[in-house]
Amino acid sequence: MSSNQMISTAADRVHSLSDSIAQGLEIGQRYVALLNQLTETKDPAELLDATEKLEGLSLANAFVKFPQHYQLADYYLLLMARMLELNGENSLEIEENEIHHQLLAKILPMEDQERFTFEIDPHNGGAFFAEQHHHEPLFYLNLKHQILKFSNRALVDFFIVRQTQKFSDLDLQAVVSPMIKFALLLEKQLNFVIDLGILETGNGARFRLQKPDLPLTIIDRLFVKTTDTDYMLLNLPQNNGAELRLDQNVRLQLAFDPDDYAQEWSFRVLDKEERVSFFDVLLHYPLVREWYLDNREFLAVRTDAMIFANNADQDHVDETLTMTTPDQPAQSAEQTAENLENQTEVEKED
Repeated sequence: MSSNQMISTAADRVHSLSDSIAQGLEIGQRYVALLNQLTETKDPAELLDATEKLEGLSLANAFVKFPQHYQLADYYLLLMARMLELNGENSLEIEENEIHHQLLAKILPMEDQERFTFEIDPHNGGAFFAEQHHHEPLFYLNLKHQILKFSNRALVDFFIVRQTQKFSDLDLQAVVSPMIKFALLLEKQLNFVIDLGILETGNGARFRLQKPDLPLTIIDRLFVKTTDTDYMLLNLPQNNGAELRLDQNVRLQLAFDPDDYAQEWSFRVLDKEERVSFFDVLLHYPLVREWYLDNREFLAVRTDAMIFANNADQDHVDETLTMTTPDQPAQSAEQTAENLENQTEVEKED
C-alpha cells in the first residue's frame, strides 16, 4: 500500500469517528432540549410531547457516553409533578436519590414514611405508580394509548389495610387526592381515558365484585354489625340486595340488577352531591371497613384488564392488545419473592 493510500484510509477513519461523535453529541443536545421542555413549559400538550419523545429516545452511542442521566420512570414522574404544579397542587414533591440518581415523590402528609415513583412495564409499555415498600401499583399509565387506570386491589391493600392504623382518614384522603387530580387533568386537558375505580364518586358508578356469587350470610353479618348503631340496613324493594344508610345522607348498596340474567353483585354509593366514593366509605366508616376486610374473599371489587384496539399498521388491520391489569406492577429488584409470585396472576382480587 502506498503512503497516499495509507493517509486516505486513516483520514476516512478519522472522518467516520468524528461523524459518530457528532451524532452522539446531537443526541445529547436533543436530550437536553427535551428535558428543558419537560421542566419549563407551561403547556400540558408540550409536557406530554416531551415525555413521549424522551420515552422513545435512546442515549446509546459507542463514542459518546452519558454516565449520569435520568430513566424513563423519572420522566413519567416529572410529567405528573409538572401537571399538578401548573394546576396549583403542591402536596406532591420530587426529590432525587443521590446514589442512584432516581427521582422519588413524597406526598403530604405522608412525606416522612413513604416514597412513590413509577415502575415501567417492560412487556406492554406504560408504567405503574407505586409506593416503594411493597410496590403496590396504585394506578397504571400508558402514554401511547392515553389511558390511566387505578387498581382497586392496590388501593385497598395500601391505604385501607396498611395505612388506616397509622394515619387518619382525612390524611389518607389528602394523600390520594393528587393522584385523582392528576388523572382528571389528563382527562380534561389531554383527552386521556381514565378509570378511577373505587375512587369514582358518581352515583351511577357500580363496583362489581370479583366473584359472581355472594352468600347472603355476608349481608347478614353486616346486619349484625349495625345492631346498636345509628345505621340502618334495609332490604331493597326487589329483594335484590341491601342498602346501608350512613350519616350525611350517604347510602351504600350491595345488590344485583334483577333484570340482568348474569345478576352480578356490585357496590354502589349514593349521595346527593356525588362527592363520596366507595373508597371514602371504607376510609371514613370503621364498621363498613371491618366488615369488608373480614369478608374480602367474597366482597373484593374486581379490576378489569385493559384491551386496546390498534389499527395503526400499514394494512389498517385491527390488532387487539391485551394490556397488563393494573393489579400487576412491573417487577422490581427490591420486591420479595412473595410479591413476585403474586404478580404472575392475570387478575387479582381488589
